[in-house]
Amino acid sequence: MPFDPQQLEASFAFDPETTRDLRERWSRLITNAVWGDLKTGTIGAVPRLRKRLLELGENLRSLLSDRAWIPHERERVKGAMAAALNLRDSLQQTDRAAKLLNGGEDFAAFEADYLAFRKALLTFLEQHEQVWGDLLESLYDDAPDED
Repeated sequence: MPFDPQQLEASFAFDPETTRDLRERWSRLITNAVWGDLKTGTIGAVPRLRKRLLELGENLRSLLSDRAWIPHERERVKGAMAAALNLRDSLQQTDRAAKLLNGGEDFAAFEADYLAFRKALLTFLEQHEQVWGDLLESLYDDAPDED
């Protein structure tokens, strides 16, 4: 049974205020990682953090990309789920890089901004992953059992 078209479209209707907020928070983080005074005792940790933050932003952009061009609804949802998984993986790698920071004039502000971004991002992700998961499950709820 195909997806309910309204449900499918609603699952990709990202709240513009939330996406704007996530983009702005990420922009502040990347700006502070490049230009801020952040310190660590590990050689190469700050450049690695910058790289991870950039990847995080790229994965967020991928998740928010329009998937209407994908002709098969199931593949559209599976692609979004894959993008969400990549974003979660990128967030985890960024977490590891951020944990190596331990000082600098901008450290406290960066840490607070990062934790707030992380919380908002996970809330956003969980909401959409749940909807996409429910959509995929609905395909199998109506399928006859093959016992």
